[in-house]
Amino acid sequence: MGDSRRQSPTPPAFLSRLLGGRAPTILGRLPSAPGFWRSPVRGMRFTAVLGLVLLVGITVLFVTGLLSYAAYNPDLNPVNDKTPDKGLLGFYLFDWPTGPHWLYRLTQGLHVTLGIVLVPVLLAKLWSVVPRLFALPPARSVGHALERISLLLLVGGALFEFVTGLLNIQLEYLFPGSFYPLHFYGAWVFFAAFLAHAGLRVPQAVRVLRSGGLSGAVQGDRLDSPAPSPPTLSRRGALAMVGAGSLVLLITSAGRSFDGPLRRLAVLTPHGAAEPGSGPNGFQINKTAAAVGVTAADTGEGWWLTVSGPAGDLRFTRDQLLAMDQHSAALPIACVEGWSTSDQWWRGVRLKDLAALAGYPDGVPGVLVESVQRSGPFRRVALRDNQVRDARSLLALQVNGEDLTPDHGYPARIIVPAAPGVLNTKWVSRLTFGEL
Repeated sequence: MGDSRRQSPTPPAFLSRLLGGRAPTILGRLPSAPGFWRSPVRGMRFTAVLGLVLLVGITVLFVTGLLSYAAYNPDLNPVNDKTPDKGLLGFYLFDWPTGPHWLYRLTQGLHVTLGIVLVPVLLAKLWSVVPRLFALPPARSVGHALERISLLLLVGGALFEFVTGLLNIQLEYLFPGSFYPLHFYGAWVFFAAFLAHAGLRVPQAVRVLRSGGLSGAVQGDRLDSPAPSPPTLSRRGALAMVGAGSLVLLITSAGRSFDGPLRRLAVLTPHGAAEPGSGPNGFQINKTAAAVGVTAADTGEGWWLTVSGPAGDLRFTRDQLLAMDQHSAALPIACVEGWSTSDQWWRGVRLKDLAALAGYPDGVPGVLVESVQRSGPFRRVALRDNQVRDARSLLALQVNGEDLTPDHGYPARIIVPAAPGVLNTKWVSRLTFGEL
């Protein structure tokens, strides 16, 4: 680069008149001045590498997020739908399958883990392009103005989605309203801006990376400082630091989806570190019975299960349910926060057998499940007919050879393969079979 790049920029005429002879000095100290940003690490090559990593990572995040939303079966019944005004944004929804039984554990674990791992990459990318956010004039043309608006949506959307997602993972609901609609609608706004930005910038990023190594000069590089500070770290070193940060986050968070030593390493997320107890019921839970107001009076000797259908309302005590044919299934619990358990050995009455008692010996329909839990967004959920038909779908009475504990849903809970944890209702009081 020639010496002309290191000259102070000519201030706009109106600022020159306003500030008089002091204009070059004052403007040179503002964030809008190219010389204000002096890091020698910034440059189009550095930004291009980060941008391409985010292009792949955010695309995977968006797809797995849509899969998570579909897993709730929001178009099945209003009780499952936390975004009732979604309109055309629900065009892709499909009947969520029951196999493989670890499907939701994989997709949501990948969604949350990748979101955490990409945080250093996102922050580094925003840092690398911050000079552009202060560039003057704010808009040189209508097209340039639209591009700047898309950047505001892109940056704001990225921060909103990552912050709300991280808060949800940590079970810190500091944002106004429900997480589900906020994150869902925010994702569509963000991804629309992301696609527009990618369409404009990806071809340029590919050309920049093809033209040489990270340390080489790029003609017309608008991110390279005209007066850089003495280098203390190379661009390769900076990328290595970003990668190391992502690796640390991977090690200290991904283990919440596994049992054993890996879970003990997951110290940065709830449901990491150690199991909450020992023995057959010693695996992870999201909410205890006490946390949702379920007491012994709700689940004690006076409890019964009501099964409704064409045969009328049938009532069963727990002993009567235990006297029925018992079946077993090895299934995990996987939650929207990204944590999961390994396969636990559940035992109880098949849902399709209860549907037959309700008056559906053939053509098993869906079921509305209700809990003794008095409040909460998922105290009532709907399950599809394919979920009821699956032989592994149980009204579970025991786990790992022992009765359920109150925190795991005693006296009875739902367990369905590949379903989000909130659809595996605990403390079940009523099953209503029929068209939903």
